[in-house]
Amino acid sequence: MTSRRAEAENEVQSEAIGRNLAAIRRYVALIGFVSAGMALYFAKQMVLPFILAILLALTLSPVTRALAKYRIPPVATALVLITAVSIAVASGALILSGPVSEWVEDAPRIRSELETRLSSITESIRSVKDASEQVEEIAKTATDPDVVKVAIEQPGIVTTTVLDIASFATTSLVALVLALFLLASGDMFYVKLVEAFPRFGDKKRALKIAYGIEQSISKYLLSITLINAGLGIIVGTGLWLIGMPQAPVWGALAFLLNFLPYIGAAAGVSLCGAVALASFDTLGHALLAPAFYLLATSLEGQFVTPVILGRRLELNAVSVFSTVVFWAWIWGFAGALTAVPFLVCLKVICDHVPALSVLGSFLSSSDIRGRYDPLRSEGT
Repeated sequence: MTSRRAEAENEVQSEAIGRNLAAIRRYVALIGFVSAGMALYFAKQMVLPFILAILLALTLSPVTRALAKYRIPPVATALVLITAVSIAVASGALILSGPVSEWVEDAPRIRSELETRLSSITESIRSVKDASEQVEEIAKTATDPDVVKVAIEQPGIVTTTVLDIASFATTSLVALVLALFLLASGDMFYVKLVEAFPRFGDKKRALKIAYGIEQSISKYLLSITLINAGLGIIVGTGLWLIGMPQAPVWGALAFLLNFLPYIGAAAGVSLCGAVALASFDTLGHALLAPAFYLLATSLEGQFVTPVILGRRLELNAVSVFSTVVFWAWIWGFAGALTAVPFLVCLKVICDHVPALSVLGSFLSSSDIRGRYDPLRSEGT
């Protein structure tokens, strides 16, 4: 009797210890997640070039490997590819620099026109602003003479723009150079990855994950870049026919913003509608531009992208939207651009690691969950 009681007490203690260990693991995981987020937030300038370089190398590495079969050295292929990417980025920036500068110079006029058109709405906002200014005036008259007022002077728009351009140029240069080294190395890192695992099963799984990430990222980024380029051409041409000023800028903006799922299309339509209201005389004419932008992005999102990508990107909308918002909060626009590729990498890893199967199931879309393996579908 005593032994049974002791066994029961031991079982209860074991269950309590198990629950405590599980709680400790959850708290440690939460602390690790928060710490990683803070580290990424403060290490943006150092980590972002490496992330962009890895994504670019993953996108172009199938080309390097395919040409290597014809005895073309990876170094030569990497030099040609990175040079082509650099020329394309520089040419696009140079071509758009003129229209963008004109757009910036015309911004005060657009703002005044928009305020005039939306005067009924801005009146209510102005009344709230006047009330807040009155409260500030009352606070100023009742200040304590011992209180020291501190005013933080914000940098001007020109200074901010120059700093952003310099930061973007530095990040792009570092990313391109690092991507060149990664592509020129060929399969060296895959060999090192295989050698890092002692068992054959782990070697095979690691290689499948690595090639799965490469294939998924490469096909996703190449496909979505071509789709966005077509969307940019259609939007730019359509807005030019409507009479929208700086139509090439709108095409380039549609190309860039469409890398951001959901958020990019909404931001483009809103901005296009605001500028159209300040640019056209009649409301009906002004509504044509955002309506066409919305139609083009809706057709792309509902028909073109699903048909071209198919099941290559089996992620549910909640996970995609949440990831984009999180990375946009961490790294701004650059983080939002890298959010979906990061999610694709995570999904491939979850598909091949049993311990992460629950997370992979959560990330999958509900209609095809558990019925699709990206590696098997590609014949790997």
